Amino acid sequence: MSQAKLETLDPTTQRTPRLGFRWWICALLFFATTLSYVDRGVISYIKGDLQSTFGWNEIDYGNVVASFSLAYAFGYLFAGRIIDMIGIRVGFALAVGLWSLAAMAHALNGLLSPHTTLGALLHISSLPIGKGLLLIPASLAGFTVARFALGIAEGGNFPAAVKTVGEWFPIRERALATGIFNAGSNIGALVTPILVPAILTIGLGWPTCFIVTGTFGLIWLIAWLAIYRAPERHPRLSAEELRFIRSDPPDHPARVRWLDLIRYRATWAFVVGVALSSPIWWFYLYWLPDFLKKNFELDASHHLALPILAVYVLSDVGSVAGGWLSSTLIARGFSVNFGRKTALLACAFCVLPVFLAPRQTSMWPATLLIALAAAAHQGFSANLFTLVSDTMPKAAISSVVGIGGFAGALMGMLFQTFAGHVLQNHPASSYLILFGIASVSYLVAVIAIQCLVPRLERVRLPEPVK
Repeated sequence: MSQAKLETLDPTTQRTPRLGFRWWICALLFFATTLSYVDRGVISYIKGDLQSTFGWNEIDYGNVVASFSLAYAFGYLFAGRIIDMIGIRVGFALAVGLWSLAAMAHALNGLLSPHTTLGALLHISSLPIGKGLLLIPASLAGFTVARFALGIAEGGNFPAAVKTVGEWFPIRERALATGIFNAGSNIGALVTPILVPAILTIGLGWPTCFIVTGTFGLIWLIAWLAIYRAPERHPRLSAEELRFIRSDPPDHPARVRWLDLIRYRATWAFVVGVALSSPIWWFYLYWLPDFLKKNFELDASHHLALPILAVYVLSDVGSVAGGWLSSTLIARGFSVNFGRKTALLACAFCVLPVFLAPRQTSMWPATLLIALAAAAHQGFSANLFTLVSDTMPKAAISSVVGIGGFAGALMGMLFQTFAGHVLQNHPASSYLILFGIASVSYLVAVIAIQCLVPRLERVRLPEPVK
C-alpha cells in the first residue's frame, strides 16, 4: 500500500497538508505524556499525608522520589533500545500498560495501612504475624519499590514519543510536534493539583488517587492499540500526507549499536543537555508544592491549585512557543543549526531570573518567576529532543534518546537526594541554593552543546555488515 500511495503523487505538485492524520498521532503522544506526569506527580501533593502517616522526614521523601529517578534512568536507556527493536506500536503499549499498573501498586501501601478504612478492618485481627505482614507494604520500602517500578516503565515514554515524531513528521515540523506532545508534561502537572485535592476532599483517601490515574493509562492503551499503525500501513493516511511525511532525504535503514552511537559528538550534545536540564524540571515537579507551602504558608492543598496552575499553563505556552520559534526560523530560510540553537539560547536566558524566587516576600512574584523558568525549560526541552531527529537517522533515534534520558535521570536522582539533604540540614538557605543551581544549568548546557556540535549535521552511520 505504501508504494501505491507514493506513486500516486507528482512531487512537483506536492502541497503541505496542514491538518492531516499525523496530528491525531501527536495527540495520542500528548495524552500519554500527560498521564505519565500525573502518575509521577501525585506523590508531591500527598507528601504531607505520607510524612504524617509513615513518619518520613525530608531525606526519606527525597530518597523515595530519587528511587523513581534511578529506575527511570535504566528504563529510559533500555526502553529506547527495545523500542528500536520491537517497534513503536508494541513498545509504547508495553510501557504505558506497565506504568499504569505500577501507579496502581502505590495504593497497596495505603490500602493495607491501619490509617485507612480497609487497613483498619484488616488490622482487627490480633494475630501478631498477620499484623506484621500487613504493616510491611505501608513501609518506606514498599513505596520505594512502587516508585522504582513506575520509573522503569515510564522510561519508555519519551524514547517512544520522539521516535513516533520521527516516523510521522518531516524535519520541518518535528520541533512543533515535539513541543505539542511535550506540553503534556505541563498538563499532567496542571491536572494533578486539581485531581488529587478533589479525591481527598470527598474522603476517598490518597490510595484512590493512584488507582484513578492508573485506570486512565489503561484507557489510553486501548485507544493506542486501536488507532496506531506505521504511516505506510495506516488506512486513514492519504497518499498526499504520506508523501509529505517522507519528503526528507532517505534514511539509514539498519539498526545500530550503542558503541557506534557514543562515538558521535551529536549524541554527547544531547546527553549533556538532558543531564543539565531534566533534574531541574523534576525539582519543580517534586518540590514546588513544598516550596510554596513553606515560604508563603499555604497549608491547605486547594490553596496550591491557583499558583501551580499558573506555572504549568505558562509552561504549556513555553513548550509550544519554543518549538514554534525554531520551526518558524527554519521555515523563513534560516539554517536548522541557527533555528534550534537560537531557541535554546533564548530559553536559557529566560531561566536565569529564577534564582530570585526564594527572595520574594509575596507568592505571585515568586510564582511568575518559576512559571517563566518552567516555560523556558519546556521550550528548551522541545528543541533539545528535536536535535536528535535532526542529527540521527530514524533507526537510532530511540536509542540516542534513551542514552540521554539515562544520563538525565541519573543526574535527577542525585539532585533529588541532594535536595532532600539540603532541605533537612540547611532549612534557612536551602531553596536559595537549589534555585541558584537551577538558574544557570541551561546556559551551561547551551555552551556545552555549542562546543560539542558547532554545526548541526546529519550523522553518517557505518553501513550495515552484509
